Amino acid sequence: MDLTPLATLSDDHVDQLVALYQGEWWCKGRERPDVETMLRHSDFVFAYGDADGRLAAFARVLTDRVFKALVFDVIVRPDCRGTGIGRRMLADIQGHPALARVRHLELYCRPELRAFYGAQGFADAEGVVLMRRTPGGPSGA
Repeated sequence: MDLTPLATLSDDHVDQLVALYQGEWWCKGRERPDVETMLRHSDFVFAYGDADGRLAAFARVLTDRVFKALVFDVIVRPDCRGTGIGRRMLADIQGHPALARVRHLELYCRPELRAFYGAQGFADAEGVVLMRRTPGGPSGA
């Protein structure tokens, strides 16, 4: 499958991204206005299209460009999985000139994806626990 980087996301690509999100438990229910805001405020967007120009894969990065860069929303269209696009996308992220020298490139994932990300050079962050606060939720639990 021939996949090429997309320099920008068209309106159709944003619609396709929203549709991709609806197929995954971790991002189901995301709505287009929120996705548009997310895209405007992400430091880097990595997106790839297929030969027909349809969105095939996507990830985004938030970073201070020195100490931390956090990869979010790694998603590959179901029919493009197993083609190597996930590996390529992570390699492109790691090799991006603004990210290549960042001290810690981080992401979080489900346990069943540890092997995949491990093969891309990621390892468990010793002594780190993911914590989350949801607006309106308990602040100390």
